[in-house]
Amino acid sequence: MNNKRFVRIVAIVLAFLMFLSVAMIAISSLADATASARVTQSQIDELRGEKRDLERQRREIQSRINTIEFERLNEIGKKDLLDERIVLTGLEIDNINSIIDNYNILIREKEYEVFLAQGREEEQLQKYRNRVRDMEENGIISYLEIIFDSTSFSDMLARIDFVADIMRADENAYNDLQVARNETEAAKESLEQTKEEMDEEKVNLEEKEAELQEQLDEAHALILQMEASLDTESQLRDQVIADEARVQREINAAVQELARQQEAERQRRLREQNRSSGGSTGVSVTGTGELMWPVGGPITSHFGVRRHPVWGDMRQHNGIDIGANHGTTVVAADSGTVITSTHNSTYGNYIVISHGNGVATLYAHLSSRSVSVGTSVSKGQQIGLVGSTGISTGPHLHFEVSVNGVRINPLNRL
Repeated sequence: MNNKRFVRIVAIVLAFLMFLSVAMIAISSLADATASARVTQSQIDELRGEKRDLERQRREIQSRINTIEFERLNEIGKKDLLDERIVLTGLEIDNINSIIDNYNILIREKEYEVFLAQGREEEQLQKYRNRVRDMEENGIISYLEIIFDSTSFSDMLARIDFVADIMRADENAYNDLQVARNETEAAKESLEQTKEEMDEEKVNLEEKEAELQEQLDEAHALILQMEASLDTESQLRDQVIADEARVQREINAAVQELARQQEAERQRRLREQNRSSGGSTGVSVTGTGELMWPVGGPITSHFGVRRHPVWGDMRQHNGIDIGANHGTTVVAADSGTVITSTHNSTYGNYIVISHGNGVATLYAHLSSRSVSVGTSVSKGQQIGLVGSTGISTGPHLHFEVSVNGVRINPLNRL
């Protein structure tokens, strides 16, 4: 009978050691998850640093808008400055969205941390329950029986040490249970705090989006005021016509220069190929010849001669206007090389892509540009976001297609 009790106690001790091994594995997994969370928190802190820098830039622009010098600017200069403020607000919105995305990742990590902590607590609780149940069944006298059943003095000393180990294990099981419970509570508190911080960012996002709409309305009202004013409408109309002609000349020159560079590169690679055993000529990226819609939305203004709704004159509209919400993704209509990525008072932020074979596309009034001159782009690749920069009375994409230096109706190629 005593041997059976001894074997049972040994089995309990072995089970306890096995449990410790499992707990160590769980702790290791938690450490990995926690390390990942620290990296994510560092990313959030970095984004908040960018957020503070954007806020500083916005305050500087707002300070310029509030000064007397702003009132002395002509209407086009005012619109350019308002556009700068709109672009910065858009960047702030992008920054907040990035922070929220990182918080979502951090929350998932902390939810997993809570899951691990609850699992350890449950294991510790089950272990403690089993130990208490065993003590109730066998009674504390079992310890004495182990000692008194010794066959020699040295055997008794060994048994006393064994009993002490069991008692320490009992105490450690209780302490481990308390630690596990504390870890679970700490993990839950950290999770709730992270959720609260993300909710604050969501409120901040709503405020920024409302602020952006107010700024868009202010800029659009200025354009309408300019168009309705007899003192400025002639100047504005002449500038638009001049800018359109100048941009087309720049497009033609850039397309020719790119073609020259591509031909020189093709000849260089061909010479290298002739000197080697073979290989690709490495011709530069060209388009497929079939254009895709750069953004989804209705056509709000078609290509061709039209009567201006305010000025009343008949004039050529050199592209199509596609209605879309502010911040909608704009993609390259075909593969090619970016030959222009800049800003002017008429087109606002605009991009021109050369697709080879004399074909070029223009994307205007963007809120932001994500490609630079010389960049090779693939068909459908994001190049910017819809905006209302330049001479524009609402968010939309102005899209033009040129073939051999002549603007054509984009609908003939889409």
